[in-house]
Amino acid sequence: MTVVLSRLRELLRDGGRGVLFTVVEGEGVGAKALVVEGGDTIGDGVPVAALEQFDELVRRGRNRIVEVDGAKVFAEWYGPPPRVLVYGAVDTAEALAQGAKLLGWTAIVADARATFLTPERIPSADQLIPKWPEDAIADVAPDHQTAIVVLTHDDKFDEPALIAALDTEAFYIGALGSRRNQERRRERLLEAGVAEEQLARISGPCGLDIGADTQAETALSILGEILAVRAQRSGGPLRDAKQRIHAEVA
Repeated sequence: MTVVLSRLRELLRDGGRGVLFTVVEGEGVGAKALVVEGGDTIGDGVPVAALEQFDELVRRGRNRIVEVDGAKVFAEWYGPPPRVLVYGAVDTAEALAQGAKLLGWTAIVADARATFLTPERIPSADQLIPKWPEDAIADVAPDHQTAIVVLTHDDKFDEPALIAALDTEAFYIGALGSRRNQERRRERLLEAGVAEEQLARISGPCGLDIGADTQAETALSILGEILAVRAQRSGGPLRDAKQRIHAEVA
């Protein structure tokens, strides 16, 4: 137990990710095991079938109850906040950064046009990156806890931003724009060599259908879709949902 908690403190200090498994019902109640992403497993007594679900659990970023082999195991997620990388220092970028901060997430805004990318225009961003899309995305190194939203409406930014985004593990890639623009962009990306199945990762037009009009409403729509994708939900009305409203946790 002491070794597990000591390693957990190290994980939190270093900003890594892991899942702490605790048997809460069934054989071996109280047993704990910590699985560290890209690292080792510390502890024993937790059913192997629960530990084998680590990859899915760490990617979903949620605490949940896992039922295996007649036991209930509480899987507790640890890691830094998810990130939202916005490319394009337009007005919606500030609204997205504000919304991300309210969620407790890290907001990053990038744009090659340094004139628009200023703390005065986007005060809510945790980080501003005045670089071209490929370089900005390389700096951020998006992983499975990063959402990317492209807002530029300009071919010379949109295309390289989306191509670079598709080469990452980002759990969400969204692009603003009309359906006509999305189809035009799709054809250009195919011509650039992007595979058809890769294009399915791009949510465009991004956001949920809530009738958004203002910048704040648009940001709410996009963040709503990002949350739904991360939680593997449809984003529709709760009254029509077949799943539990909240994941089962201890």
